[in-house]
Amino acid sequence: MSPAIRRSDSPGTRRGSRRWAAALGVGALVVTGGGLLAGPAQAMAAASVAVDFPTHCIPPAIAGIPPIDGTTSAQISVDNAAPKVGDTVTVTYTVVKPAASNPVDLALPADIMTPTGKVTVAGAQSADITVAGPKKNDPVPGKGEFPSFSMTGTFTVTAPGEITLSPGDYNIHTSYIMELDTPCTVTDPPAPVSQTVIATDGGGQVNERAIQLGAASGAAGDQVGVVGSKFTAGASVTLAGRAGDAQTGDTATATADGSGGFTGRLTVNDPATTGIVAYEGAAWDAAKGAGPQAYTVTGGGGETPDGSQKLTSTVKAGTLSMSQAGDSVELSAVDFGKGGASTGDLRTVTVKDFRGGPAGWSLTGKVTDFKGPAGATIGASALGWSPACTTKAGSPSTCAAGSQGSVGSAGATLASTPNGAFTGGEFTVDAGLSLDVPAYAAAGTYSGVLTLTLT
Repeated sequence: MSPAIRRSDSPGTRRGSRRWAAALGVGALVVTGGGLLAGPAQAMAAASVAVDFPTHCIPPAIAGIPPIDGTTSAQISVDNAAPKVGDTVTVTYTVVKPAASNPVDLALPADIMTPTGKVTVAGAQSADITVAGPKKNDPVPGKGEFPSFSMTGTFTVTAPGEITLSPGDYNIHTSYIMELDTPCTVTDPPAPVSQTVIATDGGGQVNERAIQLGAASGAAGDQVGVVGSKFTAGASVTLAGRAGDAQTGDTATATADGSGGFTGRLTVNDPATTGIVAYEGAAWDAAKGAGPQAYTVTGGGGETPDGSQKLTSTVKAGTLSMSQAGDSVELSAVDFGKGGASTGDLRTVTVKDFRGGPAGWSLTGKVTDFKGPAGATIGASALGWSPACTTKAGSPSTCAAGSQGSVGSAGATLASTPNGAFTGGEFTVDAGLSLDVPAYAAAGTYSGVLTLTLT
């Protein structure tokens, strides 16, 4: 009796990656906001309300899963819905309800998610406001909903009239096992208006200087791009980090071109940084500067003291894979008229889990009917196995053998490892095989195909 063994690990690897991605907080977190305007321009704007809109999220490459599309809900609010031209308005972008829940049983710890994003400004003036939130979240139980979170930023009112605010693209940075990002974009921008403010003319000279950041977060030591507009033509502009109201030691310079625009880069080392400013002159001056634009340091890096050398090493995550010692098994012969157990041993399977994440794996098998001479068959349910699994010393996970019993066409588990805070390793999987042959099965050779799938 000769069951051929077919390997099928690519689809399973992708499914296993889904669990890994979910354990890292990968999900379609979505936000909405809404605002209604009542009365003439001089009237008080109505309170903001939540809105829904479609969002397209891209999980980290290591997850190996396709983009996630879902409906998002969020709300945008401001500290002043009736500002004057020249006023600085603080904007809060709150995720009201994520689009997805944690799809696995593995719980996620508190304070591992750092959100950053953009708010779209339209109407009397146009801009993208950078917003950032603290690294703070409640624990997420297995199969539980992802928590709500808020991000804040500011903008300066430069023109009177109706100014609308809509949720924009956002990113979830996850610091759990490793540093990963899940960027989410508005599928059909702009998203619905969440907040409307009515600006009046302040009567004074307005500082129209503005900056935009290439990113709203990064590890300590990363560079962030800064683009400025409407500065004094030819002026030397200082780029600086801010920790609350104080300036940090992270600075750089750029020169405004003939139209007052510039492009520069600032290396951010101070982990206490909450924002970035740009200004003309020797020190910060709100009348000759722009910002702060929100910025969050997500971890790692730091300044290297004089006389020291910073050493960096990277551990690259690998894949979940399997290999087998052969692709055919010759089962023992049985006598016509007696039948009974036709036995043999599965070709040894080696599983290597080098993903370095929290997801376990499962190796399953299913078999076809055994076809014999002149159309004779022995049903798939007649094949049974006795699985065994050995874990290589030093592996973070421990392999568990599947249950003894029938394999059948529906399939059964050969071996597995559970989800955990940190998983991986090398594993050797074997099984004794036994085909229950009827006493008067037609004489001849019977063959079936046993397919193994790793997920």
